[in-house]
Amino acid sequence: MSKLREDAMKIVKQAIDAVLPEAAVKEALARGDFTARRQRGGRVVVAAIGKAGWRMARAAADILGSSATGAVVTKYEHSMGDIPGLEIFEAGHPVPDENTIKGTEALLRHVKGLGPDDTVLFLVSGGGSALFELPAEGVSLRDMADVTSQLLACGADIVEINTIRKHLSSVKGGRFAQLCAPAHVFMTVLSDVLGDRLDSIASGPAWPDSSTSEEALAIVKKYGLTLPPHLLEVLKQETPKNLDNVTAVVTGSVTALCAAASKAAEELGYSPLLLTTTLSCEAREAGSFLASVAREACASGRPVKGPCAVIAGGETVVHLTGKGKGGRNQELALSAAGGIAGLKNVVIASVGSDGTDGPTDAAGGIVDGETEGQMKKLRISIPEVLKNNDAYTALKAVDSLLITGPTGTNVNDFALALIG
Repeated sequence: MSKLREDAMKIVKQAIDAVLPEAAVKEALARGDFTARRQRGGRVVVAAIGKAGWRMARAAADILGSSATGAVVTKYEHSMGDIPGLEIFEAGHPVPDENTIKGTEALLRHVKGLGPDDTVLFLVSGGGSALFELPAEGVSLRDMADVTSQLLACGADIVEINTIRKHLSSVKGGRFAQLCAPAHVFMTVLSDVLGDRLDSIASGPAWPDSSTSEEALAIVKKYGLTLPPHLLEVLKQETPKNLDNVTAVVTGSVTALCAAASKAAEELGYSPLLLTTTLSCEAREAGSFLASVAREACASGRPVKGPCAVIAGGETVVHLTGKGKGGRNQELALSAAGGIAGLKNVVIASVGSDGTDGPTDAAGGIVDGETEGQMKKLRISIPEVLKNNDAYTALKAVDSLLITGPTGTNVNDFALALIG
């Protein structure tokens, strides 16, 4: 492995380590408003959802001690054992399954019958939209899975996807907070939504919903989604617009992820340039753009002179046109490989902070100036691979998958162009 690749991997690891949830949760629970509620003597129920749910709940249990009760719903293979006092459920992501319902129902049992002095410690992280679900009356799990699959395939962004989810759910869009009342909900959030919109992170189970039924129906029309008449009727039901029993704290986001990547790069001797923390275009277009920035830096020293690290955070989208295997970070990296072909001092990596990119075991991809040539020797055409959405297979063939394993956090993605 080249030094550039080694340094890129070091930057990825250090950036992700900086946004692991334990320290963030402990900092949030040290706040005066949460401490004051505990001093009132009521119960504290832990409700953790999302890919980082287990680690967030473990940190909370360390503070609460033997009084910890509640439930955790996280993605398959994302829990790390028992937590005393808490029920642990693993469920489907990005499409909800039967275990999603079981975990959600268990969590709702824990918050039922609470009083005004009680507190629900609601620990929210990315993936919560799929992992925390109880369909609205008249909506089946199969309906939810079908709509989710259509939204993921059409290229809708996360805010649009969650707008639909909220209006088909009995726990999203502020409805969970209503079910907790009169207890107070203290929500601690690891954000995976650009701009940290609390009504969109995990589809906003405990926050007033700014989206409307009219907007939900417009999204259906925009993407030509196929929804049966009964779902269209449910979408017309409005979500809560006011809640008076919630306090929220955002403890981690893509901004912190990119800041940590910049710091790690600087410590290794690279001048960091953070382009954006709101990257939200097509994945392959982002890869092509990042490659063009790298080429310009190599040729002219603009916008930054090497050795340098150009960083972009956010969450790109993929339009599915084929039946291959991959994810948005893999497509970004593969697209970039064509743009930096022949350059001897550039490495581009793109990674999901949760350690999983699409339905694969890879967190993303890492490529350099030799990657395209290696693929051509194997008769792999980058344009054809992208057309078939088969980035995983192509990157694996040239040992360019970036694999971290589940990280226990989820604060969007970041891409890195490292220039020697």
